[in-house]
Amino acid sequence: MLASARTVAEALPELLVEARQVGNTVATGWHGRRRAGPGETFWQFRPFSMGEPARRIDWRRSARDEHLYVREREWEAAHTIWLWADLSPSMNFGSKLAPVVKRDRALVLMLALASMLSGSGERVGLPGLTRPITSRDAPERLAAALAHATRTDALPDTTSVRRFSDVVLIADFLDPIAAVTDWVGRVASTGARGHLVQILDPIEESFPFDGRVEFRDPEGGLRLTTGRAEGWREAYQARLAARKAQLREIAGRAGWSHILHHTDRPATEPLLALHGRLSGQPGGITSGMGGL
Repeated sequence: MLASARTVAEALPELLVEARQVGNTVATGWHGRRRAGPGETFWQFRPFSMGEPARRIDWRRSARDEHLYVREREWEAAHTIWLWADLSPSMNFGSKLAPVVKRDRALVLMLALASMLSGSGERVGLPGLTRPITSRDAPERLAAALAHATRTDALPDTTSVRRFSDVVLIADFLDPIAAVTDWVGRVASTGARGHLVQILDPIEESFPFDGRVEFRDPEGGLRLTTGRAEGWREAYQARLAARKAQLREIAGRAGWSHILHHTDRPATEPLLALHGRLSGQPGGITSGMGGL
């Protein structure tokens, strides 16, 4: 685990730069959860309603025609979004079909999202590692916390998660499904909303292996050799499809979103999908980003 942590620490400076670039690309048009309320930013004019205090009338705007108008400001209450990238050994995998390993893509997505959210005044944090912070340098502070972490579990601690917050979990979700079900249940019981972003390498979808191939489990080190790998393709793809369906069902029962992303696709795709979910836009559960 310490060797893995050092590898993550070494990669973080470069990934932070990429995350800032990706975040800036998607940030155009990011408006957060806009609604009327206390704040300083002008939102809109609306017709004056009888019974309201006269001090709310904007007389300059009302002087343009025969109607009375009220100037509304945008609600600016900060929201807490907990972010987590699975850095377990299975995420340190990449094939020749993709430009990055799953771990690096997960970190870029997490840090880019932190950059976008903190830039719009939201609080972001790493559950179990940091407190929620509102700062322009939030991505750097989260990266520093990760660089010094002695352990990075696939599923984060849920003790600090509270109602009205959001939790974004970026992982390959190849852990035992019972552990994922239990984790989602604990977070959902707090009243928080959740978003599962599943990261897969394209070779994990296509299984293009033929002939004699040795497979190794990166978590436990188990090795398995087959003489005709092509004979396993159909059964493997059926099991993977079943796993993705289970994740969609788990997310759906909790009212959460599920986004599938492949590492040969642009990082902007899942970020745009997350933007829709975090900003409260309609559209239900998002799935299939990058293709099934």
